[in-house]
Amino acid sequence: MKKIWIIARMTFRENVRKRIVLTGLALGLIFLTVFTIGFRMVYINGLNGVDRPNEMLSRMIVTEATNMLLLAGLYAVTFLSAAMGALLGADTLSGEINSGTIQTIVTKPVRRSDVVLGKWLGFAILLGLYSLLMSGGTVLSIWTQSGYLPPNVLKGLSLIYLESVLIMTLSLFCSSFMSGLATGGVVFGLYGLAFIGGWVEQIGVAIQNQTVVQVGIITSLIIPSESLWRRASFEMQSPVSAALGFSPFSSTSVPSPLMLGYAVIYLIIILMAAVSTFQHRDL
Repeated sequence: MKKIWIIARMTFRENVRKRIVLTGLALGLIFLTVFTIGFRMVYINGLNGVDRPNEMLSRMIVTEATNMLLLAGLYAVTFLSAAMGALLGADTLSGEINSGTIQTIVTKPVRRSDVVLGKWLGFAILLGLYSLLMSGGTVLSIWTQSGYLPPNVLKGLSLIYLESVLIMTLSLFCSSFMSGLATGGVVFGLYGLAFIGGWVEQIGVAIQNQTVVQVGIITSLIIPSESLWRRASFEMQSPVSAALGFSPFSSTSVPSPLMLGYAVIYLIIILMAAVSTFQHRDL
């Protein structure tokens, strides 16, 4: 376990200095700035600037609009976090194998499984900080300006973080036997498949077409990333939006706790597959 922590610290320090992480951080800060300014303008000039005869109705409209804008911001954060996870793991093993730097690690009394698990842990910590900055920053921006906090915010943000870790783990697995470029293509392709599959399932439920629903469910079993976001948005949705379904983030097909359990098991299996593949790879 000590060797895993050592590799995790090394991985964390090395990647903090990489341009891709610094670029992602800069883009994240730009996003938070634009989102904060945009919400400020909408909230002051749009939501609070309109007189309505019914005070209760007015507050409900403001709350629902604020919740929708928050989920829209978190939807963008979900993509940014998943992209960061995919890019972190895409070239970590294959790149070091091609450059020969992996030889300086595996020739020491360090098991190959420790290398993979250490890198995964380092990436998971880095993603946790990035997710805290982006997701937490979005929620904090809304709260400081409007005083609004969504329901089940910790559970929702945890699911967003879990999605980014799942994508990173998949990227790490592909990197154990594919080139960095191929890994990026495969992971982003699967992420796009999950995105389309999630909407297909939603549409299938709306039109009551069981065949279409089954297609979406099968897609979620192939890669459950979109299921995690849909559950996160459901957890943080206002009760009115959840009941009426008028928000674009309302889910007509909410992933069950069983699907969340499947996502966790999926992540563990993919990580173990990465360990096994790297152990048998010719370096």
